[in-house]
Amino acid sequence: MITPFRIEVPEADLDDLRARLRGTRWPETEPVPDWSQGTPLEYLRELCEYWATDYDWRATEARFNAFPQYRTEIDGLGIHFLHVRSPRDDALPLLLTHGWPGSFLEFGAVIEPLAAEFHLVIPSLPGYGFSDKPSAPGWGIERIAAAWAVLMARLGYSRYGAQGGDWGTSITTSLAQQDEAHLAGIHLNPPIAAQDPATFGDLTPAEQAALDALEHARRWEDGYSVLQSTRPQTIGYALVDSPVGLCGWLVEKFHAWSDGFPFTGDQLLDDVTLYWLTGTAASSARLYWESIRQVQQWFSEATDDTVDVPTGCSIFPKEMPRPSRRWAAKRYPDIRYWNELDRGGHFAAYEQPELFAEEVRTFFRLV
Repeated sequence: MITPFRIEVPEADLDDLRARLRGTRWPETEPVPDWSQGTPLEYLRELCEYWATDYDWRATEARFNAFPQYRTEIDGLGIHFLHVRSPRDDALPLLLTHGWPGSFLEFGAVIEPLAAEFHLVIPSLPGYGFSDKPSAPGWGIERIAAAWAVLMARLGYSRYGAQGGDWGTSITTSLAQQDEAHLAGIHLNPPIAAQDPATFGDLTPAEQAALDALEHARRWEDGYSVLQSTRPQTIGYALVDSPVGLCGWLVEKFHAWSDGFPFTGDQLLDDVTLYWLTGTAASSARLYWESIRQVQQWFSEATDDTVDVPTGCSIFPKEMPRPSRRWAAKRYPDIRYWNELDRGGHFAAYEQPELFAEEVRTFFRLV
């Protein structure tokens, strides 16, 4: 059964949020002049002051309620999704999958341009947004991919495309292996591919830079992943209880993983507020506990577990990791489209919606 859904947050929840923001107990200022110890105090205080006084969640609610939204139960779990049909009856259905700390909201600016050519299906991951929170272990990337295959079949789509970034990359890759017969192709930013030791003797400058970035991330950027993949419940208490703590935790990633931190305060707070109102900081982090070791293995070790559907890859310069085409081709032997762009980062649809939409259109026109 598929039932219509509207976002309708009680006003009492917004009042509680503002009261918590006003009652924040702040730490001292960081002793460094940059973001190297995390979200700076001055920046976060200004953002949270705006959050408590002028930010308008109702505008965001109305903007997304203008798109058709639904919920359906798959494998015992309620899944929220947008389903925006194209005016073209013969349009290719396209499944868009977000990651962490993103949400379905990050596709907002590309829905209308992409809907000109595609029937769009944009689900919220289990434990994220308005989807249900799993109450037992087992909801890793492969089970989510299987659920997405059920969702597309339930909507009546026997042939479709899929696109993903962050966790969406892993889920889309698994979906291509599980539902190959129904997929026209997949588009990834970036593909999941291990570096090839056979190339280490003649690395290109871009490949060396990619390896250097991985080492830097291991030493300085991956603390969040270690916490969420080992103790998501423990960090969840702080993040579900403190809106400022949640804001600092999520916004730091938007700063670290983007190209020039191009987001407005409203864009950042749209995403943070969704996590706050749905109480999903702990449940979303559990996906790391479920699946990050598997994904890390895919990124670090060559595998014979190939993906045989037509594949398009868009590599944004501030993305991490950034595999080369020859590395990616070992995992995705049918790469039909490869583009290394000159701007953009991890949150491509949020940062560069026009570029992102054009990348998606260009690839799927090939298949």
